[in-house]
Amino acid sequence: MIPIRDAVRSNHFPLVNFMIIGLNGLAFFWQMTQGPHLREALFLFGVVPLRYSDAAVASHFTLFQQVLPFLTSLFLHGGFLHIIGNMWFLYIFGDNIEDRLGHLRYLLFYLLSGIAAGLIQLMTNWNSNIPTIGASGAIAGVMGAYLILYPRAKILTLIPIVFFFQFIEVPAFIFLGYWLLLQMISAGLTRSDVGGVAWWAHIGGFVTGIILFKILDLIPRIGFSDGIRHYTERHTTPRLQPISPQTLEDEWDVHGVIRLTSREAQYGSRKIISVPQGIRKRTLRVTIPPGMEKSQRLRLKGLGKKDAEGNRGDLYLEVRIMG
Repeated sequence: MIPIRDAVRSNHFPLVNFMIIGLNGLAFFWQMTQGPHLREALFLFGVVPLRYSDAAVASHFTLFQQVLPFLTSLFLHGGFLHIIGNMWFLYIFGDNIEDRLGHLRYLLFYLLSGIAAGLIQLMTNWNSNIPTIGASGAIAGVMGAYLILYPRAKILTLIPIVFFFQFIEVPAFIFLGYWLLLQMISAGLTRSDVGGVAWWAHIGGFVTGIILFKILDLIPRIGFSDGIRHYTERHTTPRLQPISPQTLEDEWDVHGVIRLTSREAQYGSRKIISVPQGIRKRTLRVTIPPGMEKSQRLRLKGLGKKDAEGNRGDLYLEVRIMG
C-alpha cells in the first residue's frame, strides 16, 4: 500500500519537516560524489554493529566517532528508491506531528526516535558488519506518533492489484497497523546476520515514537518556538476538502459546504473535493472564482442523485468564510 495523502491538514508550515527532507537530499547528493570511496564513507558514518561488539575493531575509533554514526546514519540512504520512499512517508505524516509538537520539539522527537531505532538495530544485530543507514527508524517514530494522534484519519492509498491500481481511503489505524504487522513478520523471518532492511529498527522506532510523543506532548513550548510558529501559520483552508452531501427526500440535487478564508474568497482559489458516490468517492478539482461572498453557492452539474432514468441532479456547495 502506498500513501498518497492524508486528510489532516496542518495549521502551520512544516518548516522542520522540509528542512529534514532537504538535508537528506543534500546528504544523498554528497553520497553520489563519493564514487569509489562511498563504501568507506558508509562504514564510517553508518551504524556498523561490529564496531561496538568487537573490542579490537572498537579500539580504532574515538568515543566521538562511535557516537556520531547514530546521528549521521539518519541522513544516508542506499539508493534512489530508498530515499524517495522514506521522504515521501515523512512528507505525508511528518507535518501533522510537527504541527502538534511545535518546530523545536518535533526536531528533538525526530532525532531521538532515529537514535533509539539505531540502538535497537545495534542490539538485535550485535555481530553484523553491515552498515545500517537510512531515516526509516526516525520516520517510523513519526508514524507511531501519528497513530496515537490521528487513529481515524483517512489516508488516500494506492493499492496495486496485478496490472490494475485502486485508490481507496483507509483509516490511519488500519494503514499503520498493517505496516507494523509487515515489519514484525519480516523481522521474525529474517536472520540477524543477513543484510537488507533494518526491520527491528523500524519496529523500535515506531514504539519509541509513541512513547516519546506522549512525553514531549506534555512539555510546554518555549517562547522561541512560539515565535517561529507565528510566522509559519497557514492562512488558507485545506486544499483537499471532503464533502458530506445533504439532500431532501424528493430532490435530486444535493447540498454541501466548502470552506474558504476571506482572502481565498476575495481573490479566488483552487480546491480538491472528495464527493461520495455510492461506496466510492469521486475526487474533483474546483476553481473558486474571485469575489465570492458568504452563503453564495457553487453549482457542480451532474454530481447529485441519480433518478430512475439515469439522469443526475446537481451538487450545490455553500461558501463558508472562516475567520
